[in-house]
Amino acid sequence: MKKVVGIIGGMGPLATVDLMTKIISHTAAKNDQDHIHIIADNDTQIPDRTSAIMGKGEDPAPYMVQSALRLQNAGADFLVIACNTAHFFYDTVQNAVRIPILHMPLETADFLQEHGFKKVGLLATNGTIKTKLYQRYCQSCGIEVLEPEEEIQKTVMEGIYSIKRGDLATGASLLLTAADKLLTEGAEAVIAGCTEIPLVLASSPHLCVIDPTEILAEAVIKTAATTTSELQLV
Repeated sequence: MKKVVGIIGGMGPLATVDLMTKIISHTAAKNDQDHIHIIADNDTQIPDRTSAIMGKGEDPAPYMVQSALRLQNAGADFLVIACNTAHFFYDTVQNAVRIPILHMPLETADFLQEHGFKKVGLLATNGTIKTKLYQRYCQSCGIEVLEPEEEIQKTVMEGIYSIKRGDLATGASLLLTAADKLLTEGAEAVIAGCTEIPLVLASSPHLCVIDPTEILAEAVIKTAATTTSELQLV
């Protein structure tokens, strides 16, 4: 019997739906019953993660813990966090529950190593960049991570918040500009290190986009098929 996955969501809502869609679309299913049981807590009141990390906003960790506990109590066997930046608070949330939480940056670093990447660019929020969420795990796998220079990072943030406002066209244009700059600096691929970015930035003949949401979806499918005894904490 497949395990039940709980999604700590709402950060933002479109990113949560995107993760659910990718889990469903990547599942080999012939009927409804072949799909994974997903419980999503789309709590849009979780405070902004980047603002908190930059010392300008409320701590989202208690809200994330509440979400994790709701999902655990609802019957989830394991959890995922549908937000890259929120993984800065991963340990706090994991320590509050008795079920494992998959780690999106770690899953992504493992994927990059398995596929032989040596140098990648990173498009992400200021919070994710500052906390070295991807840099730390990639470097441990021997992968160099290129970060946008300061002015380009402003473009990235403007693009991300355009998507959150529903202006997908502006977000796509701004993020493509930033991605192209990283390519000129030698990146073999670009990590879409914010869950909003894959909504508008797709791979093209000149741009290889690494989608952590898709990688996480594949990890969910694999984990859901494991036995309870095989589930382990990161």
